[in-house]
Amino acid sequence: MKNKLKNILGTFILSMVAGLAGAYFYVQVLEQNGISGINSYSDKPIPVNYTSGNAERLPVHNAALTSIGDGSLPDFTKAAELTVHAVVHVKTIQANQFNNNMFGNPFDFWGRPIPQKPQEGAGSGVIISENGYIVTNNHVVSQAESISVTLNDNRTFQAKVIGTDPSTDLALLKIEEKNLPFITYGNSDQVNVGEWVLAVGNPFNLTSTVTAGIVSAKARNIGILPDQYKIESFIQTDAAVNPGNSGGALVNTRGELIGINSAIASTTGSYTGYSFAIPVNLVRKVTEDLAEFGNVQRGFIGVSIRDLDSKLAAEKGINEVKGIYVAGLTPGGAAEKAGLKEGDVITQIGIFPVNSSPQLQEQIGRYRPGDKVDVTVLRNGAARTFPVVLRNKDGETSLSKAEPSLNLLGGTFENIASTDKNKLGLEGGVKISKLGNGKLRSAGIKEGFIITSIDKKQIWNKEDLENALKTKQGGVLIEGIYPNGVRAYYGFGI
Repeated sequence: MKNKLKNILGTFILSMVAGLAGAYFYVQVLEQNGISGINSYSDKPIPVNYTSGNAERLPVHNAALTSIGDGSLPDFTKAAELTVHAVVHVKTIQANQFNNNMFGNPFDFWGRPIPQKPQEGAGSGVIISENGYIVTNNHVVSQAESISVTLNDNRTFQAKVIGTDPSTDLALLKIEEKNLPFITYGNSDQVNVGEWVLAVGNPFNLTSTVTAGIVSAKARNIGILPDQYKIESFIQTDAAVNPGNSGGALVNTRGELIGINSAIASTTGSYTGYSFAIPVNLVRKVTEDLAEFGNVQRGFIGVSIRDLDSKLAAEKGINEVKGIYVAGLTPGGAAEKAGLKEGDVITQIGIFPVNSSPQLQEQIGRYRPGDKVDVTVLRNGAARTFPVVLRNKDGETSLSKAEPSLNLLGGTFENIASTDKNKLGLEGGVKISKLGNGKLRSAGIKEGFIITSIDKKQIWNKEDLENALKTKQGGVLIEGIYPNGVRAYYGFGI
């Protein structure tokens, strides 16, 4: 037994000596080759490949990101410094939320709405002007009763909703302050796949957080927006984005705003590698509309479309798989009036080539009703260009400014349909088709409510509603009926 232990111990000691000798020899060899230490890195920077735009668009090299192939690493400190002070923490209180009772009815025995405790929400926002305009996501503020904004220097302000657009998931807020830091607009058309980007926001209430990644794809449609007229043409990145980043900034290495972070693709609710931002060129148009009109002036081309693939091309006898196939035309719509036909393949909007439905929707979404847009199509193999005058969803070229009184109510209104008239025995009324921030939500009114009178005065249509509220001050009594036949009335102050 003793001999066996001696043999084991001897073997162990011999191994230790051999190992130390080998390590000493390895260090000597490395030092002779100019490398100091086993775990040291070479003084020469590791080369990184990235796409930062071509020389025509970037004639002057950015100090933060040098040209491809010179072996330099990207430096994001300047971009972070330029943007972190202009990204704010948005906090919301969702008061007057309502539950259904055990029978699925939102009212108690006496017809009163059943309330629940107020809920708090949080997101991010981007200051886009020195006088306090802030862009964020519609889903961050859509259910909010009150909104507060905390700046990077910890000052807090109450924010007012100027307008929202569910079709792009954007909202415009305003705080009363001057000389604020703001982010300058970039150009999302010049963003390239592979380009370095930063996401700036407040994930998990961790304020002023900056993450980096690259642009993974453009014009992504992920089917997240429920709006009938949605525009989904997201910039996809692998910059880490989590709950709380919504409404925050996606910026390039020059610190320019190129997108508003909106969504992540995840089965867990947290970041798993993909995030999506609304392109800034679309953001800019929507926010300008909201600031000027209180709503978005959306132009429509008046076509139903299909992405062109090999199967569809073979079926329709199309030689080249490029562009978007026109499957139908809106009668009397902009495209039909301009001369487009079913079977045309749209290849270009203005000067921009389009090869997918999201690209087409994004480009058209930048225009207003009445704008003239050149649409290039392939017809029987030949390219033709048609000047198309865009129209609104009602088929008109005029612009419509939101009435301040209706904007204050925070709803989207439509005249009652004949089916509802017959079903409920009504001669007129105005239905609340969508409900956002404002007096109606605060009073406990739910979507679908049909307003039949205000202060005991009959409301037949939207014009009556506008006139009743145009000069109204003080208390307001609204009466009406829900589609299920439940009558209700609500009071609030203006």
